[in-house]
Amino acid sequence: MTVSGHRARRRPAVDLYERIVESIRSGRYPPGATLPSEPALAAELGVSRPALREALILLQEDGVITVRRGVGRTVRSGTPRKGFERLSPVEHLLPGQTRVRALTRSSEEPTDLVLQHLPVPAHREVRFWESVVDSDGRAACLVQEWTLPDDMLRDRDTELPDELEAAVDRKRTVLDVLGSHEPALSLHGSSGLSATLLGRQRGEVFGRPPETPVVLVTQVVSADGVPVLVAKYVLPSGVPAMPLLQSR
Repeated sequence: MTVSGHRARRRPAVDLYERIVESIRSGRYPPGATLPSEPALAAELGVSRPALREALILLQEDGVITVRRGVGRTVRSGTPRKGFERLSPVEHLLPGQTRVRALTRSSEEPTDLVLQHLPVPAHREVRFWESVVDSDGRAACLVQEWTLPDDMLRDRDTELPDELEAAVDRKRTVLDVLGSHEPALSLHGSSGLSATLLGRQRGEVFGRPPETPVVLVTQVVSADGVPVLVAKYVLPSGVPAMPLLQSR
């Protein structure tokens, strides 16, 4: 609560956050530089390690620094990458060196999720791709994607089914194929976020316990106003953060 006539005081962690950001702006810790160790940085700033840790968490959450095992905390270079609102494949959003590993490339009967979002008859099979996206050699995101049947995709662009078929053995997601199609498709995406648990089967993919918390992103992608792709992105706790850019 803010009392009239008085400014609300910043939390200590936020004040420390601003001190570190000012050191970055002044060039003391330039983009790409690795911050001193936690004890050394706490001594340099004259603060306790618990207070510093809170500020470092905020800096990481806001994308000012990145944290990599064996490397430490590094000041980010350049501006944040485009986020889900700008419709980029997840392998382009995750930081570090990323690669796509194909788990499943098949066709299946549509699930309730697919029937809810894609204009496909219940008796038709849809294309299903399941992939894992690694970031710096660590499984970071499980991607499940369903598309319209090939004949319905051809109504949007006659070459789309062939491009997807050609990409089956390549390290790509469906959204990456759609986004790189020439001439460019008029794509629009909407995403919903929820929190859930990893579960046994998905836990085996990540080598994590079934009760691991995850963020689940459900995304529907339309081409020229017609939904052509529905996808799930499973992001367990502890994976690298992805930026979400918003404007008004």
